[in-house]
Amino acid sequence: MRSIQTAGGFDLSPGVTAIAGENGSGKSTLVEAIAVALGLNPEGGSRSLRFSTRATESDLGRYARAVRAPGRERRSFFLRAESFYNVATQIEEVDGGSSEILAAYGGKSLHTRSHGESFIDLLRHRFGPAGLYLLDEPEAALSVQGCLAALALIDHYVNAGAQFIIATHSPILLALPRATIIQIEDDGSFHHSDYDACRTVSAMRAFLDSPQRALRYLLADDE
Repeated sequence: MRSIQTAGGFDLSPGVTAIAGENGSGKSTLVEAIAVALGLNPEGGSRSLRFSTRATESDLGRYARAVRAPGRERRSFFLRAESFYNVATQIEEVDGGSSEILAAYGGKSLHTRSHGESFIDLLRHRFGPAGLYLLDEPEAALSVQGCLAALALIDHYVNAGAQFIIATHSPILLALPRATIIQIEDDGSFHHSDYDACRTVSAMRAFLDSPQRALRYLLADDE
């Protein structure tokens, strides 16, 4: 993330900032650092939902600084796909059978739903207008239809004043209306990208346009 430091940081869209890049490019690390700088739990959750199963967060969050415009979000949440099971367990433990906490998540344990269904439940019941939400690869648990449902919910909240920062490989989520797309390159440099020029989108489009041609190229060494 030295390139971000050299550039003096970057502005986040008041609507959706989508961060794209290959595995290992640092997009998840960046979203995690923003979450920590905002006071959110590094493993996911809110400011008040504090727990730690294993501290694996980078040091970047300790040095990152979030500068806000006047006004403050009404609510916030950090969703990271890899540790959401732990978040759901912690929510259940904090609720303690009272159902008061679970009411904000649809009224029942998120463990009673599939991984993807629990993600959609979170978006539908816990998120809302004028909030700040950080999502780390939410598509990991979602089908194509699930991604489309998530896109519709996110767009609804953005139109009601919410702000989203999303690290994603999903061409569907990258298509969010008016999203600012930041492409992180393999060398750590970053730049703004149009949807059609985004590497994730162009790679997926090339494959879907001609799967057989892509397979002939990818599997050439096996023949």
